[in-house]
Amino acid sequence: MTKDELKKLMMDRKNASLLLDDKEIDKAFKFCEGYKDFMSKAKTEREINIFAIEAAKKKGFKEFHFGDKVKAGDKIYFDNRGKAVILAVIGTEDIAKGTNITAAHIDSPRLDLKENPLYEQEELALFKTHYYGGIKKYQWTTVPLSLHGVIIKANGEKITVNIGEDDGDPVFVVTDLLPHLAQNQMKRPAPEIIKGEELNILIGANCIKGEDLSNRVKANVLDILNKKYGIVESDLLNAELEAVPTYKPKDVGFDRSMVGAYGHDDKVCAYPELMAILDIKKPKKTAIAVLTDKEETGSDGNTGLNSSYLKYFIEDLAATLGANPRQVFSNSKCLSADVNSAFDPTFPDVFEKANSSFINYGVVVTKFTGSRGKSGTSDANAEFVAEIHHLFDKEKVIWQNGELGRVDLGGGGTVALYMANLNIDTIDVGVPVLSMHAPFEIVSKLDTYMAYKAFYVFQK
Repeated sequence: MTKDELKKLMMDRKNASLLLDDKEIDKAFKFCEGYKDFMSKAKTEREINIFAIEAAKKKGFKEFHFGDKVKAGDKIYFDNRGKAVILAVIGTEDIAKGTNITAAHIDSPRLDLKENPLYEQEELALFKTHYYGGIKKYQWTTVPLSLHGVIIKANGEKITVNIGEDDGDPVFVVTDLLPHLAQNQMKRPAPEIIKGEELNILIGANCIKGEDLSNRVKANVLDILNKKYGIVESDLLNAELEAVPTYKPKDVGFDRSMVGAYGHDDKVCAYPELMAILDIKKPKKTAIAVLTDKEETGSDGNTGLNSSYLKYFIEDLAATLGANPRQVFSNSKCLSADVNSAFDPTFPDVFEKANSSFINYGVVVTKFTGSRGKSGTSDANAEFVAEIHHLFDKEKVIWQNGELGRVDLGGGGTVALYMANLNIDTIDVGVPVLSMHAPFEIVSKLDTYMAYKAFYVFQK
């Protein structure tokens, strides 16, 4: 064989910026302006749920209830408790022949307030927190934080909280020791440099005047909260309040090729997935997009995909269309839309380069996840892997393969196994991320746009 013939036998992965023309690169950059706007408006699962439903309604989606008559081309959605949402476009083909599903999660690592969070110590008021998801706890100190969520008052009224995002808002922060006094702290093992019980958020320092109280700073905070929201301390027991970084999405690099933001995992897949289903017109197979909660803590709970809400939705839809739900599940296919870890040249030892994903090399197709001996994975079959690879090649979606680190070091979970457990062919497809689970993560604009193209061609 000649040298050129031999080259054709080998894989040749290239940076997407070398494979795309300027027009396509401009499309990707423009798409990511919308993504950045989304990331600045919707930082929590409740806010993303609202964003998705409002966007869907503008595209003609209607809320679905069991028994509603639907036909090909109809656009419907199901809202699960304001924290997860399913969107569907009814296909022209009998639903018994299966559906095409994309599933992304909309929760991200953060600091949740404890049920009884407010306390005063040495005339400083603080909130106690319980971290959510896998984080390096030391990364969350000295980071400006905003507060998001809901409080349910004694009379049943729901109060929506969003403090710290607007320019005129105050922010909150977890303090840390100055280096001069941190000699003993720095001798702790890395996971304990900051301990869970030390992730306390500073929220006030002024005392309330004219009152004979032992906790005047705490009382002052409660007075402010009462005047603003009409709540008392016991109402905090009925709250879901999340502290997240106030960072705005920013272009990264002289070439503006990347986006830095809080929560790319997994909003960088959720947004392209949402945009894809909104652009679907009248597909052959019914297209379903799932934006789910609780993945970062194992997908348990009734808004996570380890529950039955998606199963019930498909069963209800099958019944409405006169199909056997078991046939629908068995003939369906799913892209589990979740991120992978991009190769970081500063820390090469934890990656196996030939099986790692790279920034700017396109969307990542991950055959299996899990950890160590593939624990906690669905491990897609070769036939479905080939089907997705060939589809992406045909539709000019730039893609790459990748695992999450070396075999005995890495690994992670996605929602893929919960989809596969419904007898649905499932594989992970998502965007590579640098500094995953940090308060400020990095993704490529070209990879993000390729995720949109991947989800769209899969469902169209």
